Amino acid sequence: MLTFATCGCGSRARTYMKIAATMPERYLCVAGADPQPSRVGAMRAISNNPEFQGFSSADELLSMPKMADVMVIGTQDNYHFEPAKKALELGYHLILEKPAAQSIEEVRELAALAKKHNRVIILCFVLRYTQFYKKVHSIVKSGALGDIISIKASEGVEPFHQAHSFVRGHWRKAEDSTPMIIAKCSHDTDIISWLMGSRCKSVSSYGNLAYFKESCAPEGATARCTDGCPHIGKCQYDAHRYLGDKERWLDMVYPDPENRTKPEVLGWLQTSDWGRCVYKCDNDVVDHQVVNMEFENGRTASLTMTAFDLGRQIEIFGTKATLRGGDVVKSHFGSDIVIRHHHSLDFEHIKLGEASNAGYMGHGGGDYGLINEVDHIIAGRGDDSSLIENAIEGHLIGFSAEISRLDGGRAVTIEHA
Repeated sequence: MLTFATCGCGSRARTYMKIAATMPERYLCVAGADPQPSRVGAMRAISNNPEFQGFSSADELLSMPKMADVMVIGTQDNYHFEPAKKALELGYHLILEKPAAQSIEEVRELAALAKKHNRVIILCFVLRYTQFYKKVHSIVKSGALGDIISIKASEGVEPFHQAHSFVRGHWRKAEDSTPMIIAKCSHDTDIISWLMGSRCKSVSSYGNLAYFKESCAPEGATARCTDGCPHIGKCQYDAHRYLGDKERWLDMVYPDPENRTKPEVLGWLQTSDWGRCVYKCDNDVVDHQVVNMEFENGRTASLTMTAFDLGRQIEIFGTKATLRGGDVVKSHFGSDIVIRHHHSLDFEHIKLGEASNAGYMGHGGGDYGLINEVDHIIAGRGDDSSLIENAIEGHLIGFSAEISRLDGGRAVTIEHA
């Protein structure tokens, strides 16, 4: 049995530990730390462990002698590096939420520390463990598409998700978290590099904040949705939707995730960041960005991130066939993956199981797939593709893309260690 402790008891850490709790013969959560007592209480309940120990901060937990086999780093982006570094020095293996750190230098330092202390760092690139991307990867590796010449991918963040997380929420300012292309799309740059099977040589990128700013506010909009705004009920970003069809988003940010009433939530919206008008926040991250990549094998790829679509799409262009997949393909063809063969012009339709949209419409299946591999990876017999030394390329691409974007799209050559 492996034991877990968690730095941070927020949504991601609770999700992983809920999955671990379904495998009690393999995993046990023994400790958790969070400044919000209610979140520690929620983790205690999830653990189903009467000896669970709660702490009020990551620093307090990490001041103790090593108390578990694996530390889950589920803190905010700007507080991944220090807890991860301390945990490695104490002898913990890590499950490290993406992005690993706020700079590529910090990512490389963590990789070096893991090697020094003979520990493993499992990055939470859960899309690698979804049914959809595992199937796409196996098709690419089988040679059915021939040599891969280029890849085109996109991620539609979805407008309300953008507003919740990247306009009102924790990831709204790059300095306080990480740039948008890292915070949201390190999954996608990781998948592209994984499928391409080659190191990235250079990156160029463009993007900006086009819409979620005061110049786009409708006439008469108030600073808060709860201030008597005339657009209540008509604006798609109306914070009152947290009381209705968008209530699930409260699970990630409301102080007490397990207990809340609508009057309490309404009062909270009157003072919290999530009650603000999306056109009058202090956000500075982009709402759209394109990334162009050239790989060492001479192949190319592109990624489009936009707030104004929903779900992931991917197209892979090979010398024998072209593969297309994503929610648009699924809705149009009824298949998860469509392959068109160049010689015969025949179409091949591939349908996956019930969770087949996990890779392009959320994490469904991937979170479970990752946790299901943790003990196998640490024992040296699992799918180790998400280990930091095997999955650093997506971070290299993302951080280089942000350098390029801030420098007017200049091509940035990636320096590999």
